[in-house]
Amino acid sequence: MSVDSPSTTPGHRSEAEGTQEMGSPAAQGSSASALSRLYASPATRSLGLVIALVVLFVVGVATGGERFGSFDNVLTILRYASIIGVVSVGMTFVIASGGIDLSVGAIVALSSVWATTLATQTMAENSHWILMVGTALLVGSACGLVNGLLIAYGRLAPFIATLAMLAAARGLAEIIAQRRTQIVRDRGFIDFFGGSVLGIPVLVIIFAVVAVLGWILLNRTTFGRRTLAIGGNPEAARLAGIDVRRQTAYLYVLLGLACGLAAVMYMARTTTGTSTHGQLLELDAIAAVVIGGTLLSGGRGTIVGTVLGVLIFATLTNVFTLNNLDTSTQAVAKGVIIVAAVLLQQRVASRRASP
Repeated sequence: MSVDSPSTTPGHRSEAEGTQEMGSPAAQGSSASALSRLYASPATRSLGLVIALVVLFVVGVATGGERFGSFDNVLTILRYASIIGVVSVGMTFVIASGGIDLSVGAIVALSSVWATTLATQTMAENSHWILMVGTALLVGSACGLVNGLLIAYGRLAPFIATLAMLAAARGLAEIIAQRRTQIVRDRGFIDFFGGSVLGIPVLVIIFAVVAVLGWILLNRTTFGRRTLAIGGNPEAARLAGIDVRRQTAYLYVLLGLACGLAAVMYMARTTTGTSTHGQLLELDAIAAVVIGGTLLSGGRGTIVGTVLGVLIFATLTNVFTLNNLDTSTQAVAKGVIIVAAVLLQQRVASRRASP
């Protein structure tokens, strides 16, 4: 014969457990999980970047006055952002797959030099300036292919392979140009890429088109899904039937193609091809991608976030320039922002991993 104690009766159990659930570890874990999902949601990340961009604009107007807020200055910011932005879109795919590329600046330099050699420009004069564009795109893609083959099939670490390409491409650019600046002579090329459509510079339009195509490729195609799958778990992706090595090679070719296009934009903006183009471009591109919310460990990428990250850095640089702050201060500010972004990523990752 057993007698139920009051604490085990249905009525008492419901009331007691209801009181305990308010502060139970399970409830706290559920709350933390919900907060983690909020932090990790694309909408929240994008909103945070938009707020940061607005704050920078307010600071720019407050410190730079009419100079900063003028339409011409906004176009200047967008022109500056366009070249970095094109490379950053390509970098988003590589980082989302768990890779990295330190050679993008050198590839841009080599592409610009090769496309502005006397031989290339002479052939372009005899045919069409599109030959210069094709040369830059081809050289960039070839460098990306070499990176991809070394990483995917040669099994070199991305850091080592692209570091070697950085040295080799920059050195080859110096050899070809003989450390001289090569002037773009074709007026058709300069007029086309240096022009504008409805008041919007062609370079900015190119960046917008690349960003839209990149978003579609990453979010609406099998190619994008495979890229994220490889970044999340390469072995699981392989077992799912994805050719990881071939996909990896494609990603570096895509980034090389973006570098070739960026070289064309450099040539149009400066009317030159030189081995000094693209210096530290890899750092700006990686920083923009990380700030935008793409995980350095791979598995998550966002083109919208990358575009906002590029605009944030371009605006920050413009604010510093208008206030006559030296490049050293700019570098320190960029470093702080990058560290803060990575720490935030780690915090979100730890929250998602916690039960």
